Amino acid sequence: MSLTETSKKPVPASFMRSSIVVASMTMLSRVMGLARDVVIAVVFGAGNSADAFFVAFKIPNFLRRLFAEGAFNQAFVPVLAEVSSEQDQQALRNMVARVSGSLLLVLLLLTVLAVLAAPLLVWIFAPGFAQQPEKLALTADMLRLTFPYLLLISMTGFFGSLLNHSRQFAIPAITPVLLNLSLIGAAWWLAPKLAVPVTALAWGVLVAGCLQLMLQLPFVARLGLLSWPRFGFADGRVRQVMKLMLPALFGVSVAQINLLLDTVLASLLQPGSVSWLYYSDRLMELPLGVFGIAIATVILPGLSRQHAGDDQVAFSATLDWAVRMILLIGIPAALALWVLAEPLLATLFHYGAMQERDVLLSAASLRAYAAGLLAFMLIKVLAPGYFARQDMRTPVRFGVWAMAANMVFNLSLIWHFQHVGLAMATSLSAFLNAGLLALGLWRQGVWQPTSGWALWCLQLGSANLAMLGLLLWLRAPVQQWLQWGLWQRLEQLALLVVGGVFCYLIVLLLAGVRQRHLRGHETA
Repeated sequence: MSLTETSKKPVPASFMRSSIVVASMTMLSRVMGLARDVVIAVVFGAGNSADAFFVAFKIPNFLRRLFAEGAFNQAFVPVLAEVSSEQDQQALRNMVARVSGSLLLVLLLLTVLAVLAAPLLVWIFAPGFAQQPEKLALTADMLRLTFPYLLLISMTGFFGSLLNHSRQFAIPAITPVLLNLSLIGAAWWLAPKLAVPVTALAWGVLVAGCLQLMLQLPFVARLGLLSWPRFGFADGRVRQVMKLMLPALFGVSVAQINLLLDTVLASLLQPGSVSWLYYSDRLMELPLGVFGIAIATVILPGLSRQHAGDDQVAFSATLDWAVRMILLIGIPAALALWVLAEPLLATLFHYGAMQERDVLLSAASLRAYAAGLLAFMLIKVLAPGYFARQDMRTPVRFGVWAMAANMVFNLSLIWHFQHVGLAMATSLSAFLNAGLLALGLWRQGVWQPTSGWALWCLQLGSANLAMLGLLLWLRAPVQQWLQWGLWQRLEQLALLVVGGVFCYLIVLLLAGVRQRHLRGHETA
């Protein structure tokens, strides 16, 4: 029996088309991001200067994920859908102006405070740097340049939410390419011209934030929603967004908080630990960003509209489709990262200042992150099931439990496994969070899995076992990968990736999975 035939109410095909658009644009961005990291690894390696930049960039980037992609987006989109369905265009414009003005004021104040207190922030987020005053001072100097990126990219995320709500997903998805291009240019062109070369990367972040914001504005203007920001903390809709936003800080961003805790603790370990976690996290973020976040981005506006229209059957069907798509992509991605950890890292980063030891130690933490990849992806699509219904308290409660568990796992594993233990702890807490989110949706009756799950799991299991066996058979010993040149690595990696993908797809076809089972049909 096909997946479509077993659904009580089919998922809109537009979800699949929109997911493909977002995934394609995000894939381009992630590929450029890998190119950016290759350049950074070649030029700066995994030493003190690289550690300093990664911390200076991680602080505003972490807050961006909490505010722009996390709490604010999850709080704003349901309210936006509510206003769109109940009021006219002028009321919508007024709400957008007041929300944007209030957000801008908060971000301005936060940015000024952060720039003034940069050394203190570095000490809080990377306490191990206090033992190296020069490293702490360099990080603080770069943080003063990178922190305004939070303001710029948060406003970019705000306008991106308007575009996503209007089903214009391509521009917000491709915007991060500008950051990658800016950092590549900074590393290759600007760094050799500066007395402290690594500070070029901080300038690259600041320039990228300006470019990303400017890209959104013409497209928002076409929607008729671009107007001067106005302060509106007394406005009912602004208060509604703020009320939903505060608890959502934990509910959707627990994984990011855990990753930041990894950085804090890694700063206390041997030099290079922050960089090893960064490079492994970057590879783990590729499937998470391309597919997990793409699907979550697409379903949130749809879930919000379905909830506003009291269409609970379609709401459940959308969640069910999203979870199936995550399993379809997440399981083989996690297995591939586990098996191909050294080949991927060697091919991408083992040049210039990046040593063999850096590759091996990054691969160890990549495997630990890969073990939790499926959970990271499931969190992205399960959390919108709560936020679309403006239920912020439940995921907050689960998030706090997961954060507490992560700290226990961190303290239990760090002493023996060092930076790998930190990655393992993050993965374990992610599974706890994802399991609680799924169980909560099921108990509330919001997500009722459709029939056909047993067959779906059997089909996925067969395809993943076949792909895993092929990759293990084709993979060369690690030492060969470290000794090969660029072209040999590229040839062998292409063989592994293409062979694994074809094997996976062929077995799925033989097991009876067809494109129509994944696409669904338009609802009536």
